[in-house]
Amino acid sequence: MAVTAHDVAGSLPDIATLRERCRALAVLEAILSPEEESRYYSFTRSWSDDEEMASMDNGSGDAWSIVFSPAGAFLRGFDHESPMSPAVNDEELWPGLVDTVPEVFSAAVNEPAFSYEGTLEATVCLWRRVDDDQWHTGDIDFPDGADPDGADRLFSVLLDSTGLAYHGFAEDYYGKAINFDAVREIFALAPLTANMVRRLKADRSTAALLADLSYIGYPAQLT
Repeated sequence: MAVTAHDVAGSLPDIATLRERCRALAVLEAILSPEEESRYYSFTRSWSDDEEMASMDNGSGDAWSIVFSPAGAFLRGFDHESPMSPAVNDEELWPGLVDTVPEVFSAAVNEPAFSYEGTLEATVCLWRRVDDDQWHTGDIDFPDGADPDGADRLFSVLLDSTGLAYHGFAEDYYGKAINFDAVREIFALAPLTANMVRRLKADRSTAALLADLSYIGYPAQLT
């Protein structure tokens, strides 16, 4: 059975919970990956004067971005192998993908950082205004395939509240055993301590890690 953005829209948590989950992912990556450019997941609390942004970049052409703003949240995902990619559709977005995105999210839809040669890099778009009771996506006729828009592969980690999905990803990506209890504590937004960092066997200086945590906006008790 195909999994699409419609399924993800029904499974994502509310905006506040999703924001916290994105911050946890960014903190774990900051601990495990000293080099910022090598990190899968990132978060900045100062994307603009009144916006925050979470992102994923696998370094192989797949990415997602979530802009958290006073209006709500806008999410775009890009699976470079999807038949819905603009790269295989004359540089055009898939019909219905952004046609019904509310005007309050137009800046995110037109954000140059999410575009390639003027076209939004997206095979998935979701949005939720602050007063909505659910996430929304466009009225889309999906192509055949088990994961036609890449939504399943791109967002499986975000749909898991326990940290297990990230833990499995990280052990595979970093090629080492990773302490799940420490992952779980960060997913619960426990203030980061030196003991948690030690359990994750991270080679990070306290000063550098505190700078990352300030950028993310995550509490710490490292000193």
